[in-house]
Amino acid sequence: MVLGAPGAGKGTQAVQFAQKYGIPKISTGDILREAVQAETELGNRAKATMDAGGLVDDQLMIAIVRERLVRHDVAAGFVLDGFPRTVTQATALDEIMTGLGALIVVDIAVPDDALVGRLARRRVCGECGHATSVDDGAHCVRCGGELVLRSDDTESVVRERLRVYAEATKPLVDYYSSRPTFRAVNGAQSPEDVGSELLLAVEGALRALSTGNVVEEAGA
Repeated sequence: MVLGAPGAGKGTQAVQFAQKYGIPKISTGDILREAVQAETELGNRAKATMDAGGLVDDQLMIAIVRERLVRHDVAAGFVLDGFPRTVTQATALDEIMTGLGALIVVDIAVPDDALVGRLARRRVCGECGHATSVDDGAHCVRCGGELVLRSDDTESVVRERLRVYAEATKPLVDYYSSRPTFRAVNGAQSPEDVGSELLLAVEGALRALSTGNVVEEAGA
């Protein structure tokens, strides 16, 4: 599982780690969209909530994640991105993980000022949605579309997002930090260096575990 504030790069690192080990990356956004599109009972409940402008509550989100983690493709491991977001969700995840193996938690730590600067330089393609930096030019390297500043990447909005993260999500670090499978990595580096440090962190956490089959079963 990957933790980190907005702009820390947890999504990018989760994708790369999952690809490297051939395991699924599971994000709350992806499984919510999948459940809604499949018109499952849980998906329909989530759609009704979102259509009404509400936020999907802990219990519904927990149920959707539980449903996803019983599939066969997670048997060799998986990467969670965006879940849990609260200690309530984390407690439920511990119960869900029973029989699935050890949960390795990596926090990508970046100072707030660095995150503000990073997000202020982020641009998104107006055509395909690819995210990049203002340093990469005015047009998308994938499709040639015009790059634009996201409305939630302005400094005032970013600082508010970081405040909300600190209040609601950062307590997860306290929840997990005493575990032998918790690691923190320096996210204020190049993506390549963060990725290398993350791999070393996971390997170190695996060595700290006593179960012999954890390499095959652990969820990151």
